Amino acid sequence: MELTRRELVAAFLGSAVAASACRKTAPREPVPGALVDRVVDTGHRLRAGPLPLAAEAQPVDVLVVGGGVAGLSAAWRLAAAGVKDVRVLELDAEAGGTSRSGKNAVSAYPWGAHYLPAPLVDAGPVMRLLREMDAVTGVDDQGQPTFDETLLVSEPEERIFYRGEWYEGLYLRAGASTEDLEQLRRFEARMNAFAAARDGRGRKAFAVPTALSSDDAEWTALDKLSFAHWLEAEGFRSPRLKWLVDYACRDDYGTTAEGVSAWAGIWYFAARQNGQGERSEGFLSWPEGNGRLVHQLLSALPPGQVEPGVLVHTVTPGPDGCRVDAVEAGTGRPRAWRARQVVLACPRFVAAHLVAPWRERRPEWLGAFQYGPWVVANLTLSEAPLSRGFPLSWDNVLYESRSLGYVVATHQRLRMDEQGPTVLTWYLPMAGLDMKAERQKVLSASYGDWEGLVMADLMPAHPGIASRARRLEVMRWGHAMVRPVPGFLWGPERLAAQESLGEQLHFAHSDLGGLALFEEANWFGVKAAERALKGLGRESPSWL
Repeated sequence: MELTRRELVAAFLGSAVAASACRKTAPREPVPGALVDRVVDTGHRLRAGPLPLAAEAQPVDVLVVGGGVAGLSAAWRLAAAGVKDVRVLELDAEAGGTSRSGKNAVSAYPWGAHYLPAPLVDAGPVMRLLREMDAVTGVDDQGQPTFDETLLVSEPEERIFYRGEWYEGLYLRAGASTEDLEQLRRFEARMNAFAAARDGRGRKAFAVPTALSSDDAEWTALDKLSFAHWLEAEGFRSPRLKWLVDYACRDDYGTTAEGVSAWAGIWYFAARQNGQGERSEGFLSWPEGNGRLVHQLLSALPPGQVEPGVLVHTVTPGPDGCRVDAVEAGTGRPRAWRARQVVLACPRFVAAHLVAPWRERRPEWLGAFQYGPWVVANLTLSEAPLSRGFPLSWDNVLYESRSLGYVVATHQRLRMDEQGPTVLTWYLPMAGLDMKAERQKVLSASYGDWEGLVMADLMPAHPGIASRARRLEVMRWGHAMVRPVPGFLWGPERLAAQESLGEQLHFAHSDLGGLALFEEANWFGVKAAERALKGLGRESPSWL
């Protein structure tokens, strides 16, 4: 049965948005645009049955399967070690995965991740990458790196829309009771204590990446219960605090506090700060978001090393390497490689379809990996949107919506007296606990549905925005983010999935870290590359 407009908006964005959006308004013309994702259709060919095999296999030292951040990080590490015979195969038309970006006449813009929290310590592969970008200006007296100020998000950073007015920050202080504010203060104090906590070996209880965190039971026991359960047990019941926590979980993990472990929830608030509530120097961002980091990784690779439009369907380990079979996504022509070392840089649910032995015997750990869908839309405007209250910020959040609101691609160059054209990047995590049902909702909605949803979400906060809208493009990510559900991050399945298969097949992806973040993908890409280097008999000091 076809949903009414109000039912559609309520199903995706909640009843408050539906009530606001469906008040009588003047008719408007739909915003022209399109659904721009295609990879979901190509990727489903893996389930369609046997694909053709090439008669001959091309020899290669290292084959990287997957051109997302993990795969590009592996190739980047191999290039730095002087390994020249490397190929990176990517299914999509361009590399980058969920850190991809786009561009039009107004601005570049992200198709997924749009910022990188400034690292707290001057170590690790992410800092090495930022130095290659000339983003690092030095190290302060406390040993913390400092960054190019033009890359740090400028003020105003954040605002929140509630009942007709925009307010500063992400916590709704307007109308907050004394008890609300006291619970916020107590919650922040607890998170600061978690951030300062160290184990007997000096490791942070909650660190970036997760691999550097303490594995002491005192902390890992928090992984066994949901963040929502922990909040209730600790007496954190303020609706405004619970909204803030749910927003944080939806932002980084794609679901609410009910669907993530307490360890993951605390990690969000504690891992990237110094124990005094300070989140390093802030956020590093570019108009294209983390697409800028993808471009840097690509710039370190020889021309032609990354080959897009290649659907790998079988990886067969052998005594002297792996045979990798694929077809060209456009023509269906079979291709094959004989690789001494393989880095399989794709999600676990894809890897299970590719690795030949796993088709016969499904890995026991596979069921522990769960992935939530997202939708990202880029709306080009002829002028910056009108609003009431606190001024347009980098991050603009709608309190009563299930969306995350939007970021402004042109924020770093906009000034108060400069209200020219801009691009708003709108995010909707499909946060329900039934991920299959959420995925079906995402993929069944038409462009017209998404156009109506995006505009219904934005019009109450921005009078006249429909007349300024010039084009809308929508990207659907069916398996966008691994979810750190209770028991997953410190369970045996995630650790087992990190192990190489023999001495030739190594794995990399953010899902191995349990959090769908750039730092995790980069870490596991470098780790897999260093295992491949060892397999090639090359000695190289670790970057980890």
